[in-house]
Amino acid sequence: MGDANIFKVLADPQRREILTMLRSGRLNAGEIAQRLGISPAALSYHLKLLKAADLVLEYKEKNFIYYEVNTSVFQELILWVSQFGGERP
Repeated sequence: MGDANIFKVLADPQRREILTMLRSGRLNAGEIAQRLGISPAALSYHLKLLKAADLVLEYKEKNFIYYEVNTSVFQELILWVSQFGGERP
């Protein structure tokens, strides 16, 4: 896990909703903002934090920027959290 603020970023319900939307595949900023019903400026703020925590990846295609979940970070997070569960020796 790269960024120590990952849990702070995940604490916000709108950012979690963005990640949930992106589970189904890439979306551009306009599609995300429309589904959330928020302004482009508000979405830009959330995406900035998600990108800084390396939770989303950004791809440019023609005149659009698409976002998708960075699954490798979530795999690392799952491995890290799993060490706290299960049986103890």
